Amino acid sequence: MKKVVERVAVLGAGSWGTALAVLLANKGLSVRLWGRLEDGVQEMQKSRENRFFLPEVRLPEGLEVTEDKDQVMMDADAVVFAVPAQAVREVVRRFRSFLQPGRILINTAKGIETQSLLRLSQVLKQELPREFWPCISVLSGPSHAEEVARDLPTAVVAAADSQAVAEAVQDLFMTPRFRVYANLDVVGVELGAALKNVIALSTG
Repeated sequence: MKKVVERVAVLGAGSWGTALAVLLANKGLSVRLWGRLEDGVQEMQKSRENRFFLPEVRLPEGLEVTEDKDQVMMDADAVVFAVPAQAVREVVRRFRSFLQPGRILINTAKGIETQSLLRLSQVLKQELPREFWPCISVLSGPSHAEEVARDLPTAVVAAADSQAVAEAVQDLFMTPRFRVYANLDVVGVELGAALKNVIALSTG
């Protein structure tokens, strides 16, 4: 695994993907944010703002927005999947030919794939060769995109099957106001994220 991360590809230009891309760019990393809709990407490039999903948050200079798959993945040390849970499989398939073993793969979507009932790290493992599995990780926790983008205090968990990968993700995202706890309980973190809204609704 390549532990030193300098260039990050964020796949998904919704509110959460944009917020994480802003956080990483503000840390001084080279960040490319991929969006699937050309019109939306062009608007973000022009206005330097994601007006539809995350209005009034300025995109840092170190953040590049693109719809080009080759461009977003170029020399990426880490890849962040920031798309809705039911789109994870499709996006992994779209980008897997660009992935390289040893690069950190970070899923940030919360939920269970409805068709297969698999956790999302299991979806990644089902779609990728075994040599990629050691670098698959999860970033999850009680967080809101607008708060993260505005640098409000937030705490999340980075989970992976190995301590080295979990700590690499922790180091990648950690800031004084974005606290990341490394954890080896991938199953617990994913199920907790998937069940939180169900529990919240049931308890009123």
